[in-house]
Amino acid sequence: MTLRLGDTVPNFTQASSEGDISFYDWAGDSWVVLFSHPADYTPVCTTELGTVAKLKPEFDKRNVKVIALSVDDTASHKGWIQDINETQNTVVNYPILADGDRKVSELYDMIHPNANATLTVRSVFIIDPNKKLRLSFTYPPSTGRNFDEILRVIDSLQLTDHYSVATPADWKDGEDCVIVPSLKDPQVLKEKFPKGYQEVKPYLRLTPQPNK
Repeated sequence: MTLRLGDTVPNFTQASSEGDISFYDWAGDSWVVLFSHPADYTPVCTTELGTVAKLKPEFDKRNVKVIALSVDDTASHKGWIQDINETQNTVVNYPILADGDRKVSELYDMIHPNANATLTVRSVFIIDPNKKLRLSFTYPPSTGRNFDEILRVIDSLQLTDHYSVATPADWKDGEDCVIVPSLKDPQVLKEKFPKGYQEVKPYLRLTPQPNK
């Protein structure tokens, strides 16, 4: 199936390096980052899994659970985890799904036949506590993913869910935001943005981040 932004992501039960996982139950009321890998013992993915392990405290601060996926089995995963821990100087502290039957890969459209008909592409899905897909992107095998960008997107999504703002290009947590164009009433603007705002153009109004 093809997942689009705003869709409810499918539930599944699948084996993992930490035992069987029923996805909805495992996710609970957390945000989730699900990211896939073509196979175990691949060099770029080894660095990615190590990076995510080191960043796990940052994900925890944002109420985000991380879960990886590869089409190899749990025995292979456990061997690979030892290599990741050794080479990346960390400890893998989250589950890796063992998607040997391609069940999750097919549910989340991770098989792209023109790239490889048998292996998963390297996708990322950000899923909110309502099990809605909020972001997805796919990287080529040769380019390692930028997990600082994933954290930045999560910061933006969590901010803009609760305040009437959007985040401009290259925004980082703590920087000025854009007031959404639908807000026009001066009194409402004054109430919502007591720190004030700068009107660059009538449609482009900058305000300090509301929750800082």
